[in-house]
Amino acid sequence: QVQLVESGGGLVQPGGSLRLSCAASGFTFSGYGMNWYRVVPGKEREWVAFISSGGGRTSYADSVKGLFTISRDNAKNTVYLQMNSLKPEDTAVYYCNAARSTNSPVPLFDDWGQGTEVTVSS
Repeated sequence: QVQLVESGGGLVQPGGSLRLSCAASGFTFSGYGMNWYRVVPGKEREWVAFISSGGGRTSYADSVKGLFTISRDNAKNTVYLQMNSLKPEDTAVYYCNAARSTNSPVPLFDDWGQGTEVTVSS
């Protein structure tokens, strides 16, 4: 059974930083690219970042490029999202999921974790 457990969210002031984690289990983590997404209530899910299975390739949404960094530790079955220079518009619930194919923003699994809430506010 696939499990995705996101953590690390919280309340942060504009310009601050957070590091999100997503612990994965139930599948061969090192064999899949991973994505981060975010959801704002009332809006569609937005793809944020992708990392390849080995970690050598990354890509980002234009809105976070140069501000967020995705990484992974295959020994720990965990993917991370370092978020710097946060803005109020980054406020959302953040989720991870495996990528359906290489460099694809389409999620592989139908089941999602509970997400981790990020609030950027002064």
